[in-house]
Amino acid sequence: MSQKTKLAEQFIAALPHARALGMYTEKMEEGEVSLAMPYADHLVGDPRTGVVHGGAVSALMDTCCGAAVMTHPKNNGGTATIDLRIEYLRAANPGQTIVAQATCYHVTRSVAFVRATAMDADTDNPVATATGTFTVEDTK
Repeated sequence: MSQKTKLAEQFIAALPHARALGMYTEKMEEGEVSLAMPYADHLVGDPRTGVVHGGAVSALMDTCCGAAVMTHPKNNGGTATIDLRIEYLRAANPGQTIVAQATCYHVTRSVAFVRATAMDADTDNPVATATGTFTVEDTK
């Protein structure tokens, strides 16, 4: 594991919202990250159905995308979200862990571009997809 990926993992572990949502790292490589969020009753948006709130899915995807940028070889440090577009495709299955996978696929001097997908554990059918732009520390 590179120094960048170690720092990114430590950063995620220190985020209060990541801890509150129960996020943990499944994979962390240069520019590619998978984060998981286990099902929990306090994340449910609709008690009748038991479906996790879209805001929790959004936070998972944003955190995962930011980590993908942090670990990219062309980024020299931290990052912040400029824009994140999330398309919710279906409700996550109640009781399932949700896993987000993000790839930082292009980096300029000041902006990184990221794609992500969130899936629940029992299907290959996406819960949500995302595209985003994030800040990059100057690579000079």
